[in-house]
Parts: sequence; C-alpha cells; structure tokens
Amino acid sequence: MFDRVREGWARRLHAPREQARPAGGGRTGAAGRRAPNLFEAAAAYVSARVEGDQEGADEAAGWVTPEALSFGTSELACRAILALARERDESPRAVARALLGLPNG
Repeated sequence: MFDRVREGWARRLHAPREQARPAGGGRTGAAGRRAPNLFEAAAAYVSARVEGDQEGADEAAGWVTPEALSFGTSELACRAILALARERDESPRAVARALLGLPNG
C-alpha cells in the first residue's frame, strides 16, 4: 500500500509543471497561453519604460489591473534598491536618495 502512495507522489513530483495542472485551470491569455502574473507584468513594464518603449509598456500595463501593476512595480523597486545597497555596501535609504538625485541627509 505504501509503495503505491510513494510511487504516486514520485510521479507527481517529477511530472512537468504544465502536466500537473488540471485542464482548464489557471488563467490563459488570448492565444491560449498562461497569462503573465503581476511580477512578470511589472518587470516587462519597467524594462519597457527604461528602454523608451511606450508600446511595450502599454502592453504590459494591460496584462494586470492597475493596482496589481502598482504593487508589482513597488516590489520591484524595493528589491532593486536592496540589491544595489548590498552591492554598494550602503544603506537602502542612501541608495534610493542617490538614484533620485536627492542630498544624502
């Protein structure tokens, strides 16, 4: 009995992720692909803005609600500031102020 349970779990653990999901489960986009989550949308939106790609930014902004995009970009900013602060061995506050051109005070 335990062998069957163990074999079932082993099959499930080693199955590709897409096959493990139930059919029709999860969100899909217009082309039948999985819709981007808020972090994917935030990454695409911010990188498009940095590159001056307004069309790409508009597309990414349409993937999620404005509230979700705002949360995602805020989370991205926090993680970026933290990564830069660690890299520069400075405080996150000092890095944020420097990036915005504010005096370090």
